[in-house]
Amino acid sequence: LCPPPSPHPCGGFGIRLTASCVSRWYFLPAMSAVIVSFARTPVAKFRGSLAALTAPQLGSVAIRGALSRLGEAGDTDACSGDGADALEHPRVLISEAYMGNVVSAGIGQAPCRQAVLGAGLPSSTVCTTVNKVCASGMKSVMLSAQAVAAGIPSDRAMLAGGFESMTNIPHYLPSARGGTPLGHSQILDGVIHDGLWDVYNDQHMGMCAEKCASDYGITREEQDAYCVESYRRSQEAIEEGYFKDEIEPVSVPQRKGDPLVVDFDEEPSAIKLDKVSTLRPAFKRDGGTVTAANASSLNDGAAAMIIMSEDGARDAGLEPLARIRGYGDAARDPVEFTTAPSLAVPIALQSAGMEPSDVDYHEINEAFSVVALANMKLLNLDPAKVNVFGGAVALGHPIGMSGARIVGTLYSVLKHSDASVGCASICNGGGGASAIVIERLK
Repeated sequence: LCPPPSPHPCGGFGIRLTASCVSRWYFLPAMSAVIVSFARTPVAKFRGSLAALTAPQLGSVAIRGALSRLGEAGDTDACSGDGADALEHPRVLISEAYMGNVVSAGIGQAPCRQAVLGAGLPSSTVCTTVNKVCASGMKSVMLSAQAVAAGIPSDRAMLAGGFESMTNIPHYLPSARGGTPLGHSQILDGVIHDGLWDVYNDQHMGMCAEKCASDYGITREEQDAYCVESYRRSQEAIEEGYFKDEIEPVSVPQRKGDPLVVDFDEEPSAIKLDKVSTLRPAFKRDGGTVTAANASSLNDGAAAMIIMSEDGARDAGLEPLARIRGYGDAARDPVEFTTAPSLAVPIALQSAGMEPSDVDYHEINEAFSVVALANMKLLNLDPAKVNVFGGAVALGHPIGMSGARIVGTLYSVLKHSDASVGCASICNGGGGASAIVIERLK
């Protein structure tokens, strides 16, 4: 621990922790930030029911859903106008938006701006697109909480979230710019090249998952069993209606007839559980343990939440869903990104002034089954208290969305379990991770 906590200009404290593998800052805010609304689209399969919509269009649906949950009715059409018919809540003004998006190629300038204006918010709304790979959505929540802590006007709110259409990420032709005078030309898949590739070690991130399995002695059988349980939990959560409060239906225009209304997660029902153990390794042919089943899939979706000061929410007559108690980031060697959440969670807990025993439930993003298994082992967590509604292995992992999605789903878990405190964490390519602690208020 470096020198003792020093006063922050906003009244909190900034502390820097260092170690041989990690250096990170966290901030203890003086003003409480609360989540007053959360909504997400269903998570669709790769080339599934949401394929016709761009990532910003999906973001617009989630934003409008979050706004409507403040009590303001609004159309959920992803292709709504340019701000002329701006949605406004009589007591809340969205002053700034942070939205995560990982692979922005081919979707046009300023993806966050597109999503915000597409949702009908006014052109005066300040917008920033956040790219922290898989942690982008969660980082947007943390940045919004920091803005509240810095003292935005009490009647103003921050918009946070993330979106990704992995279906619509294009292929690249790198040689086209300079020309190919002779010979073959390579086409690159943007999903893999910019979303799933460990550029530091020139390998698929699935190979990092294989290293994690080897380092921590996690077998193929354990990963497959975890995968099956994730699907079972997500299917049960859907049957019980636990996601209904958070899902905003999406209207997808059709060539003929009425739009297709998508209002459920597609991935959990798209598996034959008896085939899980028969699949070949996806990344390491000889002796590999990570498969297409026990890893997360490629998906489309978006999530959005509205964050403001607790006093401001009360003054506006809004009942906050949850208080953001603390958050933190950590980083280690890129090949070890899989276990970075085990470093970020203690930082977030220390920021919140809490002990591990204070946490009722955890959400750990399931980039791979081995990620959840390894971090549960490192943090000594009860599996019954982790990802109780299933995780990304079963629900899907639209990479710009997931960080925000697990924060919202964590609230749903706390609500339906009548519990108080939860911690969400997510690893990201390059060796990083983010974590956030929330306290249920409603």
